[in-house]
Amino acid sequence: MPSKNKAAPLESARLSAQQSRVTKPKRAQKTRPIVARPDPLWTEWEDPGDFAGALGLHVRRHGETVYALHKALAAGGDKIDVQTLYTWQRRKKEPRSASTFRILTAIEARYRLPEGYFRAKLTHPSRMVTGGGLEKLSTAERRRIAWHLPDDFDRLPKAKRDEILDWVRTVVVSGSTEYRRYHANAQLYRFSFRFSEGNCPLPMPRPAALADRLADGGEIVIGRPLGAERAPPVLDAEARDLRLFKTATLTTSGKGRNGVWNDATADQKMDHLGLMFGALAACPEGDLRGYGVPLRSLTFAMLLFPPVWDWYLRWRETKRGFFTRWESEMLIVVAGLTREGTGWLRQSPHLASYLRPVEGLIRTDDVEAAHADWDAVCEAMHRHALVRTREIDRVARVHRDPFEPILPVLEADSPLGEYRKIGEEVRRLRPDRRRFPVAAAEATRAYLMLRIGLHLGLRQKNLRELLFVPRGRSGTPEKQLEGLKRGEMRWSDREGGWEVLVPAVAFKNAGSSFFRKSPLRLILQNLDGLYDEIDVYLAKDRPTLLRGRTDPRTFFIKTVKTISTNPAYEQHTFYEAWRTIIQRYGIYNPYTGRGAIEGLLPHGPHNVRDVLATHVLKRTGSFEQASYAIQDTPDTIAEHYGRFLPQDKAALAAQVLNQVWTI
Repeated sequence: MPSKNKAAPLESARLSAQQSRVTKPKRAQKTRPIVARPDPLWTEWEDPGDFAGALGLHVRRHGETVYALHKALAAGGDKIDVQTLYTWQRRKKEPRSASTFRILTAIEARYRLPEGYFRAKLTHPSRMVTGGGLEKLSTAERRRIAWHLPDDFDRLPKAKRDEILDWVRTVVVSGSTEYRRYHANAQLYRFSFRFSEGNCPLPMPRPAALADRLADGGEIVIGRPLGAERAPPVLDAEARDLRLFKTATLTTSGKGRNGVWNDATADQKMDHLGLMFGALAACPEGDLRGYGVPLRSLTFAMLLFPPVWDWYLRWRETKRGFFTRWESEMLIVVAGLTREGTGWLRQSPHLASYLRPVEGLIRTDDVEAAHADWDAVCEAMHRHALVRTREIDRVARVHRDPFEPILPVLEADSPLGEYRKIGEEVRRLRPDRRRFPVAAAEATRAYLMLRIGLHLGLRQKNLRELLFVPRGRSGTPEKQLEGLKRGEMRWSDREGGWEVLVPAVAFKNAGSSFFRKSPLRLILQNLDGLYDEIDVYLAKDRPTLLRGRTDPRTFFIKTVKTISTNPAYEQHTFYEAWRTIIQRYGIYNPYTGRGAIEGLLPHGPHNVRDVLATHVLKRTGSFEQASYAIQDTPDTIAEHYGRFLPQDKAALAAQVLNQVWTI
């Protein structure tokens, strides 16, 4: 019979084998010495385009593993979690902090790679570096400045860090021009009144009796706090009435009118008037040295008295240091408001019911004269305004040089070619859309702002309000665009390209000889991949920026965020968006090596018109052809836009004259 305990011999053999393995000593593994700079196994390779691929390649090329690399870095004093290196190799994360960029530098030195080799392969090469020793700055300032600091900022000596911070604040953030310094200081003391907006008239408060107003001593108010605040009721109601008078489609029944303000002009004029009344009401013993007019005494009827204007003109001259065309234009406004037959003030004698004496500006006799003969008071102010306008025009100076921020561009042989470098820098630093969809979308938007702005030469308003229609859909009828006073970009099957149509009424200078009531129609040429950029922007980037919000139908939209849910640009946000593009990609930063143009300063979209006009002038010498580039007249180009210096004119003529010597 077979044995019943067959498993016993097998179990005995297994136990003896285990005992032999336990008693047998293990062979000790040799610890590989750490070499500071290991020799590569091969010297020729096909360079990967991505960071993870390049890191893995050079680790293998030097016969190492990620773990061995970690040990070598630790031995050299560069501490990093080994798991971080593994996540880099597996494409899960990328370096973004100052400390991790130091690790990249150490790896480059270990493998004898050029400095910045790995940084250039990151999917977001221009990403703001976290860390960097900016803890003492406010969150807002840290966010503005960190983008423009070098990776090793926190390792630099304090003197060098202070030098870099001063350069960034002065050149990149604020712009180091005389006017910008003046404007930054002026913004510290806000004093303007804000008027109500809308198309409905406000009820006028009941005026006090003439005897009560004359009994008002007109005492100056000391200690009125500064700050932009709502205008008092009487002044606010008068401002609304003026705005309606100058912007309404139909003139008020029984009144005459000469000229109409559009919304932008109305906003500007009301802002300027708010500044004037704010200065009159400001404390005379404060930083502004205002006049201290009591709030109850503020009324548009004050504008009829020459002493009020003379004080304001002297106040403006003292504050700025000289007269400018700004004061002259304000006088032209009041001259129009007091003109016989069409002036709003001339046709509003009821405003005399709100006049009160003001010590040193408006006497009791002046108030009584306004009640007795309103037309005579208006006529006297009309003549005074015209006289003062001529006197100020004679001595007015230009405070803001519009060419100063872009002088390096305008002085180049090809201004347009020089400015184009900014767009190329945007594309060079644009992050990977798959990993950073929002940042990539913002970069594409920035590139198209520059490209379309340079192709069209439109003013800021026309560019930011430009509508669009996707391919395959019919464009908006021209009559409808005229009603909207907006242009539109749509696909033209006949031309096989993107067409821009802007009705003449949408332009600030709609009545100029350039338009002659005809719309601007232009086909964007497909140069340097422009159509591909537009198609990707409309298909992917624009929906990313919109984030499901209501589409305003404008081509350019803001990035929708928690605190900014309206995707439509307005005047200030569009200007800031353009200015940010110039700060990040346009201004050459000697400390980071990023930026396209050395010496450039922050500026807005309007300077593009200067670039285009100057480029055409340098190429042709024709003010007429330069006016075609920006939809204006030759006289306007000569006065405001083209920087065509004598040496430019002589050089252009020399091109013709020098041909004699080449025959």
